[in-house]
Amino acid sequence: MTPRLAAHLASCAAAALLAAPLAALAQPNKEQLTYRCKGTDGKRYYGSTIPQPCFGQPLELINKQGLVVKRIDPEGDEKARLAKEADAEKKRELEAAQKDAQRRNRALLATYTSEKDIEEARGRALQENRKQAQEVEGRIDAIRKRMARSEKDLELYKTAGKGTPPARIKEEISIAELDLKAQETLLAAKKKEVEGINARYDEDRRRFKEATGRK
Repeated sequence: MTPRLAAHLASCAAAALLAAPLAALAQPNKEQLTYRCKGTDGKRYYGSTIPQPCFGQPLELINKQGLVVKRIDPEGDEKARLAKEADAEKKRELEAAQKDAQRRNRALLATYTSEKDIEEARGRALQENRKQAQEVEGRIDAIRKRMARSEKDLELYKTAGKGTPPARIKEEISIAELDLKAQETLLAAKKKEVEGINARYDEDRRRFKEATGRK
């Protein structure tokens, strides 16, 4: 062997020795891990795959030294997922509410230019309500007068001894009573509307101040 060939072989051997540790470090860690859990029966179960009694239970992955390298909690993960979804839904609802409030405020500012406009609109709404209530009161008066006439006719038949009064009179009284009840119910609703009208314009005024930055 020539000195030159011997030197070349020695150099190759040294390079191989140097590369061996590096190659070992580059190899992936193929350590076998074991699943461990505590079943619903209180016993501990182990397996290279998830044991049947461990399904749905908190799991631990342990190495050969018995050290826990990872924990898996299906129930906890599910709770975390549900909580995350609930937070996301709450955020979406809040954003939707904010967008709706902004839309309503734009519509409010497009409708009113001042608080005076709001009060004038309130006055018109209350005036219209009073007008409608008065119309109902007029119908109630007319029904009561009609009932009074029919009742008077009925009384005349009784006092004059004219015999059995015509069925028409009793029918008119029954119809008048039904009409009177319906109109009285409508009048009560019209009076109740006053509270709603004032509440609506009070809210418009509050939102107008808020939208325009007024106290």
